[in-house]
Amino acid sequence: MNYQTIQVRFQESICYLRFYRPEANNTINNTLIEECMHVLALCEESVTIVVLEGLPEVFCLGADFQGMYEKMENEHEHAQNPEPLYDLWLKLATGPYITISHVRGKANAGGIGFIAASDIVIADQTAQFSLSELLFGLFPACVLPFLVRRIGFQKANYLTLMTQPIMVEQALTWGLVDAYDAQSDTVLRKHLLRLRRLSKTGILRYKRFMDELSDLRQYKSLALASNQEVFSDAQNLKGIFRYVETGQFPWMD
Repeated sequence: MNYQTIQVRFQESICYLRFYRPEANNTINNTLIEECMHVLALCEESVTIVVLEGLPEVFCLGADFQGMYEKMENEHEHAQNPEPLYDLWLKLATGPYITISHVRGKANAGGIGFIAASDIVIADQTAQFSLSELLFGLFPACVLPFLVRRIGFQKANYLTLMTQPIMVEQALTWGLVDAYDAQSDTVLRKHLLRLRRLSKTGILRYKRFMDELSDLRQYKSLALASNQEVFSDAQNLKGIFRYVETGQFPWMD
């Protein structure tokens, strides 16, 4: 199948899903969400491992401000519904396959959501991780339930408040990254050699059990309501639109 925003290949029981929007820094739009969900549906029956990848210099930079700007200017639409993206991350976190994020370059905002929802995170030495939302009066409401589950409340709180990137060494110390090396492809292959021995049934039962232990579904309604609140704030939208038009952040004169 021809996808517009991702590249997909299957190798035995492994699915490689690459975010591929080089013209938009691998930002997230409705098409990317829909196409990722379509691929994960194909993985339900026989795939045991899903590997998420980005471009060499950028994994995923979060919401597509440019696309949001164009839609709201031309069609007078409200901000996109956050529920499909939250459901996509839920599927990565709870689906009957092991999910691996292979991160190179920058990961920001919603890109951290994909990482935090993954079972395993592998990175190279160029990887850096940030939550920039508060710079625009927003906050990562839908990311935080997944991120808190992965690295704990205070580290997620600090990353949100500081808005600046952390490098891969710190991400490893915090537990956001599980393994990294300059040759991350080699690290990924070693993990796959081990993980491909696990049975589909065993993975399904384990992920179902882990799903019962988490609070991801419990916090969904709060996360969606909070996301919609900040993305419908006129002052926040004004700052986003000015950034798209001029490259100036909201605090700049």
